[in-house]
Amino acid sequence: MAAELERIRVKFVESINRELINQLLDGLLKERVLNRGEKDSILEENSSTKNKARDLIDTVMKKGEVPSNKMIALLQSIDSTLYAELGLPSVKPAQPAAAPEPQPGQDGSGTLINSTEDFWKGKQGQSDTYPAAKESMRHRMALLITNIKFTTLSDRAGADRDEKNMYKLLVALGYEVVKHTNLTGKKIDAAVIAFSKLEKLKETDSVVVVIMSHGKLGAILGVDWKEDKPKNEEPDEFSIDNIYLHLGPKGCPALLDKPKIILIQACRGDKKGSELVKDGLSRDNASHNDDFEEDGLRFVNKEKDFLALLSSTPDTVSYRHPDHGSLLIQFFVAVSNASAHVDHIDELSRKVQQRFEDSKIKIQMPTKDRVTLTKHFYFFPGI
Repeated sequence: MAAELERIRVKFVESINRELINQLLDGLLKERVLNRGEKDSILEENSSTKNKARDLIDTVMKKGEVPSNKMIALLQSIDSTLYAELGLPSVKPAQPAAAPEPQPGQDGSGTLINSTEDFWKGKQGQSDTYPAAKESMRHRMALLITNIKFTTLSDRAGADRDEKNMYKLLVALGYEVVKHTNLTGKKIDAAVIAFSKLEKLKETDSVVVVIMSHGKLGAILGVDWKEDKPKNEEPDEFSIDNIYLHLGPKGCPALLDKPKIILIQACRGDKKGSELVKDGLSRDNASHNDDFEEDGLRFVNKEKDFLALLSSTPDTVSYRHPDHGSLLIQFFVAVSNASAHVDHIDELSRKVQQRFEDSKIKIQMPTKDRVTLTKHFYFFPGI
């Protein structure tokens, strides 16, 4: 059906009116073909009705056959006269199904949408886009470290769900995942160093590193971290700066000029934006919502081609649901499933932040940190 939209594109743009555009946008939002950000972008970034129509049909076509079929079915149900004038085939109108109220971060797009071959080809050779040849994409590598059980700190209930969801997403995006669970700070450091030495990194076009644990500003806490440690004992921590050291040009020449995407789910302090029960370095009994918990805690550029998405702003806590997992991972997976086929990583990160802003649970805001990407990086799922 994407071919049918391509065939009628010019006549569609010439024939549509503002009211029909609004009805189609509402229907496509309900059908989850478009998310709210895409709908708003079409309405706000195009001044004329024709430009809105052109943006709408192009956006849906890029999403592939099923979304295109849904748009055609909606057009048939809304304006059968125009539908006939466009010479579209008869299809059964889409019937939106009733669905339960989604949990935070779950937008119904549980399956990753693949990029089209044409979209991938259109980005190749562009000066503002990192190269992503099919051969290099087949050698993609990711590192996933999840701390769940701790010696003295409270265990991170729900972190196993985060680990499962991130692993599933990374595999779907084409990454071979090196996975570790329940590491001390020194072992986290050793795992990142070992990852940086992998021969396969010479062939990859990018890497993703995901670390989830308790934390504090500038550091990830190891599973043996103690609040009251002896003075002569080193704290069981991993410095976040070491990621940039180990994966930078000196520590890992194989990743020179290649995107390095970092996700960190951990607290960066103990200040809060609302009153919710937390775990980690301390526990508060007073709470108006006890469903969420916080995670206590040649000449080349020295640092380039990084983008880190941290789960909260400096000095503040990050929250995690004991059943559904952390908000950052829920939202990142949902946004990637819905938009990674057409959006670059900066836009995906912005949409994740927008999810936090739009959420009724306004308790944290993730932060893009040390962004040194010089071009757009696309995952191109399914290519």
